[in-house]
Amino acid sequence: MKPELQAIAARFALQGTILSIDSLGEGFINDTFLIRTGSGTPDYILQRKNKEVFPDVPAMMENIRKVTEHIRRRVAAQGGDPQREAMTVIPTRDGALCHLDPQGEYWAVSIFIDNTISYNKADSPELARKGGEGIGRFQSQLADFDEPLAETIPGFHNIRHRFVQWDEALERDAAHRKASLAREIGWIEERRTEMLDFWSLVEQGTIPARVTHNDTKINNILFDRQGNVLCVIDLDTVMRSTSLNDFGDAIRSYCNTGDEDDRDLARVGMSLEMFRAYTEGYLSQRAAQLLPVETEHLSFAARYITYEQVLRFLMDYIDGDKYYKIKYPEHNLVRTHAQYRLLQSIEEQYSDMCRIVAQTADKYRP
Repeated sequence: MKPELQAIAARFALQGTILSIDSLGEGFINDTFLIRTGSGTPDYILQRKNKEVFPDVPAMMENIRKVTEHIRRRVAAQGGDPQREAMTVIPTRDGALCHLDPQGEYWAVSIFIDNTISYNKADSPELARKGGEGIGRFQSQLADFDEPLAETIPGFHNIRHRFVQWDEALERDAAHRKASLAREIGWIEERRTEMLDFWSLVEQGTIPARVTHNDTKINNILFDRQGNVLCVIDLDTVMRSTSLNDFGDAIRSYCNTGDEDDRDLARVGMSLEMFRAYTEGYLSQRAAQLLPVETEHLSFAARYITYEQVLRFLMDYIDGDKYYKIKYPEHNLVRTHAQYRLLQSIEEQYSDMCRIVAQTADKYRP
């Protein structure tokens, strides 16, 4: 056990005696550790929050506190177990939600929820349905949440903001790659208007802002040993946006038959079976709460979020690979092509997707 980690952990209001602190997982953003304590007291998750990704960690932690306390109250009112069905943030001994160490790094602690199951990939329709249920329930638990939330990552999923970045990247042409990318740049430009039209509905409030998770991959959902959804974790990106972003990002993640950076584009596509399953789970929790305009745009959200990812991969390639970690020089271009093939597959099946959403929403509306 590293003395520096023990000293940081000691800053928090933990119960019991710290027996061990070990690295947990391989997170792309935060460094995560598991704190083991004595019998009869909780174990804890200790995280060093990435201040480069999250420019205001204290505000982010305040978001998490507000949201988790709201969910805990909802769970308790329904006769559930708030300790297991919601994250619990542990403050420092001074009452702060995070600790700033001498190196300027922020640390936070939450209770470790033991005896759970997690998955790295949704590899079956049954699991996709459970994933949709988990995100739908999370949003449903926060449907009546009315406190202000900080914007954890400014401009997140805001395509108007992304187009400003895109136009600047094209102007810079930092890596001198633009001349060879006329076809790929055309993919972005020919869809610009419809993407802005969609986002205008959000800006105008026609599509309302709600509390969203913004990182809906399956490993951010914990299940109990019987395979039931227990709770959603990793709330660093929780903020107000359209619920459709969570749905669209989940479809991009769950339903891709290939890999995000697949070189074999014949393997890449959207599984309509997985789409149907996720939609079933999601709308079983949310159909009664969504406005008709939201339901009508659920399928488009999958196009929107996947398009945004095509743009971001291509923009980073043009800019010299400054944002995404790469394994080889053409990695971001390979990602661009794979995500574009996924986007094409979504567009090809769009009418079927809309039909599935409409039928499923009708089934679950009161």
